[in-house]
Amino acid sequence: MTDPLKSRVVRHSPSTGANSPDVWGIYEPDTGSIQYICADPKTRQAALIDVVWNFDPKNYRFSTESMDQVLDIVRENDLKVQWVLDTHPHADHVMASAHLKERTGAPNAIGALVPEIAKIWADLYNLPDAFDANRDFDHLFEEGESFKIGDLEAKVMLSPGHTLGSITYVCGDAAFVHDTLMQPDAGTSRSDFPGGRTAELWDSIQDILALPGNTRLNVGHDYGTKERKEPAWEATVDEHRANNIHVKDGTKREDFIERRQSRDATLALPNRILAALQINLRGGRLPPAEDDGHHYLKLPVNRFD
Repeated sequence: MTDPLKSRVVRHSPSTGANSPDVWGIYEPDTGSIQYICADPKTRQAALIDVVWNFDPKNYRFSTESMDQVLDIVRENDLKVQWVLDTHPHADHVMASAHLKERTGAPNAIGALVPEIAKIWADLYNLPDAFDANRDFDHLFEEGESFKIGDLEAKVMLSPGHTLGSITYVCGDAAFVHDTLMQPDAGTSRSDFPGGRTAELWDSIQDILALPGNTRLNVGHDYGTKERKEPAWEATVDEHRANNIHVKDGTKREDFIERRQSRDATLALPNRILAALQINLRGGRLPPAEDDGHHYLKLPVNRFD
């Protein structure tokens, strides 16, 4: 029997009516990442959110099966890609942003504070001139900025904590909340990467949980639980407020901070992080080829506890 947590799972969350998008979630089993398509049912215009460029950290090889799968779903549903979006420079997977921009012609975008994240990592890599978000992204979204997906209005919420510049996209009754919340039975995401802050993660989650109760919250990752052996990624604000094991109603801020920091102290770095950040801060591009025509990554040694 196939293990669902090791399979590519696709689920469609249909529009619930006026001003509500169609949402497809596409589970990427190697990293537990959820990739999203958010589409206007009327115009068929769509945004691709947090799509993965597959990376094998054992052999340092790349492949495109995840973005190919996402684009197959786009074609099968007669959608047109209007935006290529990321919520933050991911630590656990390599973003497909640059490739999707090339393949679809759609502009790519991320949050306006990514240059501040880049400064931290430029120091850690000792690559002072490597990263330029204005060069590698077509748009940097500010807090509170609005944009269109077809006829649907989408809004940007700054939601730091996991990183200092993470953003949430809210489109009608769907929100793409990245590495803030996990599913209610799994709690929340870590906040111990450089630039992350647990108190800010709490504040960001409270802003997300202040959205209307029927808002579909689409999380960035799922790894199952001891009891749940299938991936899941959508739950409403009301479901999180009633059942999220880390932040349900009645949880005290100081208790959350202590619990989250205690848990984070036990976690190792993700096995892709030192490769992924060096690529993602270039918009999903490898460093320039060297004189032999090959690309090389630089890895800091003894810079992390």
